[in-house]
Amino acid sequence: MTINQRASLKSKIRLAPYNPDWPMQYAELAGRIRAALGKKALLLEHVGSTSVPGLCAKPVIDIVLAVADSADEPSYIPPLEACGFALRFREPDWYQHRLLKSNDIQANLHVFSEGCEETDRMLSFRDRLRWHEDERILYEKSKRELAAQTWEYTQNYADAKTPVIRAILARALES
Repeated sequence: MTINQRASLKSKIRLAPYNPDWPMQYAELAGRIRAALGKKALLLEHVGSTSVPGLCAKPVIDIVLAVADSADEPSYIPPLEACGFALRFREPDWYQHRLLKSNDIQANLHVFSEGCEETDRMLSFRDRLRWHEDERILYEKSKRELAAQTWEYTQNYADAKTPVIRAILARALES
């Protein structure tokens, strides 16, 4: 299997109730990343559903990291590997995205170049859900309905959430 191939899931998505340990897990991972990269970590934030108090989630911490150039893997991958992350996916056609996984805590580290619009989108969505209970409830309802279905790939589940995410982001931009 190459680094860009994703394994077939063919099952339902498991959502867990919000866990107050998730911010602490993020803090532990963020500390490792900052220690490994120093000033090369230009932005480091807890994103995704585990970053929104009260929201159910797949129990995987999502972190977004901005570096000067995410295509320049030698500048940041070796130090991240040394602190317990492994490169899993390269998506050069999608904002030069790199995905690393933690070897001990269930976590996805999304790496983009500084100023990437995708990092702004992730942060806007997270903040909208944190500050608007009606949006959080709408998103959770959608997630639960979709998680009850059987998906061949986890990415199919993620893609199916796109319409509700776009609607919530559109309202965030209006305000």
